[in-house]
Amino acid sequence: MVANDRIRTTHIGSLPRPPELLDLLQKRQDDEDVDADEWDETVEDATRDVVRRQAEVGLDVANNGEQSRVSFNWYVADRLSGIEGEREQELWADLQEFPDYAEETFETDVIDLSMQPVVAGPVEYTGREEAEAELAAFHDALSAVDADFEDTFVTAASPSVVTATHVDDYYGDYEEFLFAVADAMAEEYEIVADAGLTLQIDAPELLTIGHTAAYADEPLEEVKAATRLHVEALNEALSSVPEEQVRLHTCWGSYEGPHHLDTDLVEMLPEIYEADITGLSVEQANPRHQHEYRAFAEQPVPDGWTLVPGVVDVKTNVVDHPQTIADRLERVADAVDDATPLVAAPDCGFGTQAGLGMVDPEIAWTKLEALVEGAEIATERIY
Repeated sequence: MVANDRIRTTHIGSLPRPPELLDLLQKRQDDEDVDADEWDETVEDATRDVVRRQAEVGLDVANNGEQSRVSFNWYVADRLSGIEGEREQELWADLQEFPDYAEETFETDVIDLSMQPVVAGPVEYTGREEAEAELAAFHDALSAVDADFEDTFVTAASPSVVTATHVDDYYGDYEEFLFAVADAMAEEYEIVADAGLTLQIDAPELLTIGHTAAYADEPLEEVKAATRLHVEALNEALSSVPEEQVRLHTCWGSYEGPHHLDTDLVEMLPEIYEADITGLSVEQANPRHQHEYRAFAEQPVPDGWTLVPGVVDVKTNVVDHPQTIADRLERVADAVDDATPLVAAPDCGFGTQAGLGMVDPEIAWTKLEALVEGAEIATERIY
């Protein structure tokens, strides 16, 4: 459990990738030949640089910046069997109301976000070598930089974000599909935990489900029922991982869109609280949701959990003022029990999809510097 004597700082996984790595990621996506030595060297250099910069900024809890991954969710194509081909996806309901804007929302030179990968065969975990190579590069970077972080973490896609962003063309039954993915991803979760790292589960679909095309017109109880099923699958996948080693990130989608159909946090927290975790990251800087610190007063954070409120926006190039960040943290601190530790973070990652950085890379690092300063101001006010 995080000591409750000050507000520590972290981020939510993905950090800006250098141009030379983006070029290689694009070639891999296009099935072009990439020299293995060049790939390894580029990933190692990028990982070492991103670890160094986190140390320079002063973050307490750091990771590898997801440098070798093409996205926070579609990286699983390198680690799961059965993924083959792609199909055009349906726009989220909030974007369907603004089609002219929607065309511009997900433009990237690396991956086509208008398409979804297709699951055409049985899903099994085949990514141990890939996962261990990623962890080894992170370990080497930590040693090379000689950084003194309080903790380190590695992200992994939740079972339900995999099923939400991959078309099932094999199972034909959603629940069977979901639990097959859960069984497969369990191996990745265990690899991270066995390495002694904190495991961050990326599960935006626990909140984004309300404005997906499939659920936008469904009653709230149906949305909650789907979320309960997703949490059940996650818990099964985490059955061999200690709760104290797991934090979960959820959000309403890291995209600059209208978000006017988002679910209310207060309605969804009881379902999320059933997850077998001890850390929870939720957006609080998103302008659509800054009022929802009140949800933590109405639905208290479970005993023994750490709350990781997002207090820095990741969708604009405006650098949040440290005093504003401190205000956001203070509001959350007033809403939760005094025994609940807070760890300050951005709302989401700064590079969740390679090539789709809404925030300029250098501005992203400046935002993280503001995060650290804001947490220090809030600590002085609260403690």
